[in-house]
Amino acid sequence: MKDRNKEIEEIDEIDEIIITEELSDESDMRYEHFRFVADKGQTPMRVDKFLTVRMENASRNRIQTAADLGCILVNDKAVKSNYKIKPEDVVTIVMDTPRREFEIIAEDIPLNIIYEDEYVLVVNKDPGMVVHPGHGNYNGTMVNALAWHLRNEDNFESSDPRLGLVHRIDKDTSGLLVVAKTPEAKANLSAQFFEKTTERKYAALVWGRVKDEEGRIESHLGRDPRNKLLMTVFPDGDYGKLAITHYKILERLGYVTLVECVLETGRTHQIRVHMKSIGHTIFNDERYGGNEILKGLPLGKYRQFVRNCFSTCPRQVLHAQTLGFTHPHTGERMRFEAALPEDIEGLLDKWRTYVSSAKEGKNE
Repeated sequence: MKDRNKEIEEIDEIDEIIITEELSDESDMRYEHFRFVADKGQTPMRVDKFLTVRMENASRNRIQTAADLGCILVNDKAVKSNYKIKPEDVVTIVMDTPRREFEIIAEDIPLNIIYEDEYVLVVNKDPGMVVHPGHGNYNGTMVNALAWHLRNEDNFESSDPRLGLVHRIDKDTSGLLVVAKTPEAKANLSAQFFEKTTERKYAALVWGRVKDEEGRIESHLGRDPRNKLLMTVFPDGDYGKLAITHYKILERLGYVTLVECVLETGRTHQIRVHMKSIGHTIFNDERYGGNEILKGLPLGKYRQFVRNCFSTCPRQVLHAQTLGFTHPHTGERMRFEAALPEDIEGLLDKWRTYVSSAKEGKNE
């Protein structure tokens, strides 16, 4: 049984929601940082101006960016910067982490940067790297590495806990992330994620023989009330937020299937939960039960084979393979591909050999 510190650490890992579509929709996962109540005699005033005159060291441009990211609420509803404040309106500024004062420590940690210009950079994240500092992970994260890489940039602010991140992937998921290097680029990219104009494709190995060659999964996702470390599906409109995943078969490998998953929305653990919901848990996904033998008799040589597979790729088999977006400055459409990492390729080779051997045995 995990100790309490481990549970807290995992909850922080789950809640690493960057201010994008995910955060804007998952308002119940945000934390209030500032609150202001308009006077009874308040005359109509734009909310960005209203906040500028009430907050020290906050420029109007920064407040407008916060509004664009869905972080300014009036009476608990997100508003744009041109919203006109009325008497007794309650204005709050929310973020996805609790309010705490800390500075990101720049650490010289290697990053696999596959593209960079003065506005954006694209990173191919290694599995096992936490994206953002949280309880128990205040160093050694990708944000610490970015702080080092961006330390000489004019727009770098060490007090910004998110730096230029506009989306995220889980610790044990590998693959592509785009990072904004200017406030304007961050606002632009965040809007693209919110408006669902980015392209995100993942490769996933799942348990079982997926019946249809392609499919669409639509459901509401939210925190599992029985276990806050997990996300789960809910009846439409009952709880949670709408999530849509498209999938198609890439390769059939006996008791497992390699699929391509395309995100139409970007909820926490979306692919992991969606695939499990249709009976195809991601291979070796410990949190959602994929680290058990879910297909085939767990006996003899087959049991040992699967254990060897778990050792070859000791994490959930999920890789952010394709990332597409419009360049925030040039307007050019950009698309990046990240080859499957060695641990996944090694695992697939094992299954190919296993399937081939099984066929040969039947023919003898």
